Amino acid sequence: MRTQLENVMPRDIETRSFEIITEELGEKKLIPGTELIVKRCIHTSADFDYADNLCFSEGAVEKALEAIKRGACIVTDTQMAKAGINKKALAKYGGEVYCFMSDEDVAAAAKKQGSTRAAASMDKAAAMGKPFIFAIGNAPTALVRLYELIKEKKISPHCIIGVPVGFVNVVQSKEMIMDTEIPYIVAKGRKGGSNIAACICNALLYMIDNERDYWK
Repeated sequence: MRTQLENVMPRDIETRSFEIITEELGEKKLIPGTELIVKRCIHTSADFDYADNLCFSEGAVEKALEAIKRGACIVTDTQMAKAGINKKALAKYGGEVYCFMSDEDVAAAAKKQGSTRAAASMDKAAAMGKPFIFAIGNAPTALVRLYELIKEKKISPHCIIGVPVGFVNVVQSKEMIMDTEIPYIVAKGRKGGSNIAACICNALLYMIDNERDYWK
């Protein structure tokens, strides 16, 4: 039996992918205003579980979009997530993407405190005093430290994208963030990853520039 390939032009592959995602979601109802985020997560991972496990605090998407428009920067916990975020699109609004994981001062602080670099990275971000959105796709310790900093009133992010993947304290760290008053987009359970963190950031950026309307 010969394999039948779809005849799709390169420029149309992404559009066709979203058509397939929409078709396979069927009658599944997504929260209005979150559709592109959910569908991009599915597009990135080919995992339809994101239609059920992505949780949004009330008004989180709108607040994140407004923060980006006002020049908020994004802090990630991996170089992979940083690489995946559309920095040119963010720069149009005055924002930058930061990842402090490789910084020597972060490594030294983590060693001195007996913590992880991810946790020390959150301390460095808090000390900068900038308007931040946090996109955490790998380290639950980053979310735990963010929770502590929020409770200590040392930081008040515009939004936390909490999607670390894994097993140890992953579920618990996400639940901690959902227990704060900070706007959040969280992937409940064990699933997530740096690619998911980046694609959520990009979905927010593409919702602003509105150049991609095939997801509707």
